[in-house]
Amino acid sequence: MLQPSRLARTARSSAVRDLLRLTERPDVLSLAGGLPAPELLPVDELAAATARVLAARGPAALQYGPTEGITALRELVARRLGHGATPDTTVVTTGSQQGLDLVARAVLDPGDVVVTEVPTYLGALGALHWSGCRIVGVDGDACGLRTDLLEERLRAGLRPKLVYVVADFANPTGATLSEQRRVHLARLADRFGFVIVEDDPYGSLRWRGMRLAPVRAWTDRVVTLGTASKVVAPGLRVGWLTAPRWLAPSIVIAKQGADLHTSTLNQWIVDELLRDERWFDAHVGRLVDSYAARCAVLVEALGGILDVSAPDGGMFVWGALADPSISASALLTDALDRGVAFVPGTAFRPDGGDDHRLRLCFTTLDEAGLRDAAERLAATVSDPGRGASAPGGGRPRASAGRGG
Repeated sequence: MLQPSRLARTARSSAVRDLLRLTERPDVLSLAGGLPAPELLPVDELAAATARVLAARGPAALQYGPTEGITALRELVARRLGHGATPDTTVVTTGSQQGLDLVARAVLDPGDVVVTEVPTYLGALGALHWSGCRIVGVDGDACGLRTDLLEERLRAGLRPKLVYVVADFANPTGATLSEQRRVHLARLADRFGFVIVEDDPYGSLRWRGMRLAPVRAWTDRVVTLGTASKVVAPGLRVGWLTAPRWLAPSIVIAKQGADLHTSTLNQWIVDELLRDERWFDAHVGRLVDSYAARCAVLVEALGGILDVSAPDGGMFVWGALADPSISASALLTDALDRGVAFVPGTAFRPDGGDDHRLRLCFTTLDEAGLRDAAERLAATVSDPGRGASAPGGGRPRASAGRGG
């Protein structure tokens, strides 16, 4: 009897994608999926931009397009990215999630080693799985990936082809990789010959501190991923990447085999909105102001419930249960019974190990909803019979198997 491939049989369902279904339940306040605030999506501006694109370009906006993306958007993205990015090395992708998949296709062979921070973005773990690579986790902290620990592993013989990081407001921790570690990571890449994948979906959503230069400012061994999903609309599925000159052609060929090209119409719509710098800057400013306020409300409401620290931007708060014997995965079952959802920390671990940490997204609820969700979470945590790990493996786990 035929079976799915080995990779298909061993793939884990995305916890975030599974949990997103819960947002359709009116009784659940979701702190789970990493969605932009729905009321801040620029519906009217998108409608007007679509009308302008169709009026100006007609059927051409609805036709097939070049695999690497329309020239105008690649030029615009390269200019905005700077630090050596050029239109020739920039590729428009169907969301930045596809960008990571294409890099994996173009660089990795089965069995190759990829290093990720622990914890790391669960969508990256899912995308990398399909290359057949071996994922090795290296611990991170409040300043991002511990590059000192990475260097120790490299000196001991570890030889990754890729190192994946979310340098600004990491998903799930909200941490920002310090400048010292960015420089150190770049030097390690040059010395040991690996490629850095610098995922940057949240960098524009900063409300405190100065934005740091990207890792590619210190080495040319970097692929930078970006997206319009968090700052315009995720439903457009328009992302981009800029790659080293030697790698970009292979990425284009991989994309040609995957989907021919990203939606031509959606590319022109994103180009139209990003070129209106006055509107775009004001729109991002509204997002930042709203998210900063919501983050502050959630952090304050979680006081005494979880050990949390406020990030300087992004979309997530990373919390730790005071009692490390409590499994966040088991706690989720009980939290759902009380009408609140989060993502347990185990989803962000390449080893799949259990964890007493949880990721909370503050963007999709208003301030009253965030306080209500925190109260429901507090009631769950304070119940001494809930979420405790029992001998022999503890309580059954909930099915928590980008929107994330």
